[in-house]
Amino acid sequence: MDTSWWLALAAVVLLAFVAALVDGWGRRGRRRPPRSARPGSRGAAGERPRPAEIWWADMPYDDGEGDRPCLVLAVRGDRAVVARITSRYREERTGVIPLPPGTVGDPHEPPSFLETDDLRDVPLWDFRRRVGAVGPALWDQVRYLAG
Repeated sequence: MDTSWWLALAAVVLLAFVAALVDGWGRRGRRRPPRSARPGSRGAAGERPRPAEIWWADMPYDDGEGDRPCLVLAVRGDRAVVARITSRYREERTGVIPLPPGTVGDPHEPPSFLETDDLRDVPLWDFRRRVGAVGPALWDQVRYLAG
């Protein structure tokens, strides 16, 4: 009975195991950082938010946490003061300003509202993408809010 093929099979299995092990070691050194720490995660070419700009940012709020549009009022160090933009008009809120159609995206979407009575501090690494900037008339109405 010829058993030399067992030796060849064992050599192939051992070679495959060593190749997988070496590949794993090589990949371990090239791990991708988390999304929020990646250089390109802040808009195009790593740009920073500036006052009067509308951005999508990862923000916690009463109804959960997630990517939400906001107006940047001020940037201080590694944080920005923002006012939330929502598509729901709530009568119980006193500081709500209607935004012109298309301010946050498609002009055919429902109207958006700027909530100026609940400002938030958001770390700069939580800003995802820039949408645009508000017009000078609206900016004159809200620029004083950042204090």
